[in-house]
Amino acid sequence: MAGQTVILTGQRSRRISHELINAAPDFAVLEIKPPRRSDAQNAKMWAMLSDISRAKPEGRRWTPETWKCAFLHSLGHQVQFAEGLDGSGPFPLGFRSSKLNKAQMADLITVIQEYGDRHGVAWQNEAVR
Repeated sequence: MAGQTVILTGQRSRRISHELINAAPDFAVLEIKPPRRSDAQNAKMWAMLSDISRAKPEGRRWTPETWKCAFLHSLGHQVQFAEGLDGSGPFPLGFRSSKLNKAQMADLITVIQEYGDRHGVAWQNEAVR
């Protein structure tokens, strides 16, 4: 039996899920996860991180990627950096924002917005203003 992924969107997908469970062999593994972050949340996060990067709060000249890692770290997600082989600078290791579910992404966006608001960031994204 090949791996199956079913997104629960209504009665039909729930019925299919029950059928898959009933047909599954003993010791099969069932994993139910909350939905992943949305494309709209991802776009908003990157727009906000770009705004913060341009504003350079507290004199920090960080890239949007570095800001993202700093905010993820502030929420307790483990983020590490390693030095690039070609001397181009550090790159992130470990936890990625693409692994966040919708609720975790909402928390991340809230932390980014609160920080930016506290530091007078001029938000370019209409949804943030």
